[in-house]
Amino acid sequence: MLGGGRDARRPHGELVADVLAVLWAAGEPLTAQQVKETLNQGLARTTVATILTRLHEKGTLVRSRPGRSFAYAPVEDAAGLAAGRMRRELEKEPQRDLVLKRFVSSLSEDDEDVLRRLLLDTRPEAEATAGAAAEPEDGA
Repeated sequence: MLGGGRDARRPHGELVADVLAVLWAAGEPLTAQQVKETLNQGLARTTVATILTRLHEKGTLVRSRPGRSFAYAPVEDAAGLAAGRMRRELEKEPQRDLVLKRFVSSLSEDDEDVLRRLLLDTRPEAEATAGAAAEPEDGA
């Protein structure tokens, strides 16, 4: 019998999401043992350590060594991580304008309003940054 009576294995992405949720909730770096204990799912410490190491290698987590074990903390919050995934997906596409058009057309009216407001709010910041970059240096 497969699984030997154990519950069916959870998808890897679900476990990664749970690990990240523990780290975001903690608000401070945690070791693999601390994450394992917080998850309370009967996982081996090595399983949690492997997930943390892989997330560190991807740049999702930073790590420090306050004692004998590494402690891990997220680089970004959940929203920042999702935004990064969206940006990477967009960067893969040669027809970015078409992808953006399809994305925007799939948004609810409320999400469209939020996006419109965000674009208007960030425009003055972008123009100020671009204007500073365009100024000639002294002696040019």
